Amino acid sequence: MIKGLKNIGDYFIMMKKVISRPEKWSMFFQQLRLEINKIGLDSVGIVIIISFFIGAVVTIQQYLNIEDPLIPKYMIGLVARDALILEFSPTMIGLILAGKVGSNISSEIGTMRVTEQIDALEIMGINSASFLVLPKIMAAMLSFPILVILSISVGIFGGLIGGQSVGVLTSDFILGLQYEFIPFYVTYSLIKTVVFAFIITSVSAYFGYFTKGGAINVGVASTKAVVYSSILLLIFNFILTNLILS
Repeated sequence: MIKGLKNIGDYFIMMKKVISRPEKWSMFFQQLRLEINKIGLDSVGIVIIISFFIGAVVTIQQYLNIEDPLIPKYMIGLVARDALILEFSPTMIGLILAGKVGSNISSEIGTMRVTEQIDALEIMGINSASFLVLPKIMAAMLSFPILVILSISVGIFGGLIGGQSVGVLTSDFILGLQYEFIPFYVTYSLIKTVVFAFIITSVSAYFGYFTKGGAINVGVASTKAVVYSSILLLIFNFILTNLILS
């Protein structure tokens, strides 16, 4: 219990140092561009592949589960659309990126800690937390919503292809996509995504920043970062759903 409270206190102390004015804006924007490339662009491939097959599988399952002939076929497209927008794209992609991006951030900063590179930055009078962590948080909060929009689009396309493979008419599927569409669902999805981005990057950076010992502890910190950020992501998913949609 005491250790847990200490960890929470250390996290907020680190975040207080992170959320501060960059000492040199040109260096900050240079780091931001690099992090957007690493966090955002490098994740496009895995997002496309996973989203396509999630969309296809959701559509096929809906088709196979609708046995009542009175239920219109366009409901398949409607359910696939809402499932992707509300839950699958923001949450599933968030969990996947927690593993990919989170472990990378934690291991990168953890390696810098155990090799005393962070200590060297502190000796030079540089706010190491802000210099290393703030660009990653900003890059994730800018990149993740774009990745989720891409995921929704690719997932819907995958659903269209998956539906065709089991005999769902394209016209029925497209009608379902358009039927009673609520634009606020997209806003809700993007709000969740921004919160998830902050959680994944800040928690992963925390475990890397406070790594102690040698190289083996970097792997331990990376594992903890993925586990804790995934758990917090699911908890905040529940909280945000109750706050925004209820």
